[in-house]
Amino acid sequence: MQAGKIESLHQSLEVIYKKIDYCPLKDLQLTFFQMVYVIAGHGYLNINGHRITYKTGNLMLLTPNDYYNFEMEETTEFLLIRFTSDYVNRYQWKNICEIECLLYYSTHLTGCILRNEPDYPLVRSIIQALLHGIHQDDLYEEDLRMHYVNALIVIAARNIAKIKPAHLKVNADKRILDIINYIQSNICSPEKLKAPVIAAAFGISDSYLGSYFKNQCGETIQHFIAQYKLRLIEHRLQFSDRRIHEIADEFGFTDESHLNKFFKKHRNVSLSQYRKDVAA
Repeated sequence: MQAGKIESLHQSLEVIYKKIDYCPLKDLQLTFFQMVYVIAGHGYLNINGHRITYKTGNLMLLTPNDYYNFEMEETTEFLLIRFTSDYVNRYQWKNICEIECLLYYSTHLTGCILRNEPDYPLVRSIIQALLHGIHQDDLYEEDLRMHYVNALIVIAARNIAKIKPAHLKVNADKRILDIINYIQSNICSPEKLKAPVIAAAFGISDSYLGSYFKNQCGETIQHFIAQYKLRLIEHRLQFSDRRIHEIADEFGFTDESHLNKFFKKHRNVSLSQYRKDVAA
């Protein structure tokens, strides 16, 4: 192994236990997702030029193309859960569109991705079950491992979803959080994202909805919807082989031309050119 080595996965899912006190390699590059649970120990995770502290009980998520290495302050026990994009795509998630995007865009988070306090003991119990399974060869152990990992993926996604607009008020009320969740859950259904429909769903006037959203989030509701949709479309262009017309159908655009016009307006580049640029 040499510094800067690209790490690849030879199967769609791996669960690995490691106990280490020194990581000599720098800037390892991933080609897969890697959830890192800290069983014991503390130190630093260097990822994409950022230095983040870690400690016992933290769950961190690294994504494809991330560069990373660990600096241990003391001997650390990790459980590494590694899975490919294909693994995520094959499973029949109820909200696959949102889960994919949340996982890919998690790298702006700092350190532990857990934001929901009750999830800490839940994650800890799943980790213990996975650790137990590593040393067992019982009937259905592989199926159990997949179910445990899938549960962790959903827990990770719902915690990442709690990271809301950058300018969202710290003391934002529950209704604005519910509106944001509604938008994210219905991002592929344009009819449900019209202001009168959203306003009716939450019992407020559509004239008030606009000013209320901007006051709470620091941006217009139209801008938030467009940017969230663009992130998903960029994800499709970069990480999937779906054709443009398939992406247009998925997000409720009338045709390729309609989608291309929307994308070019916001990104100043065509869909095909964007796909070429990210593949270069």
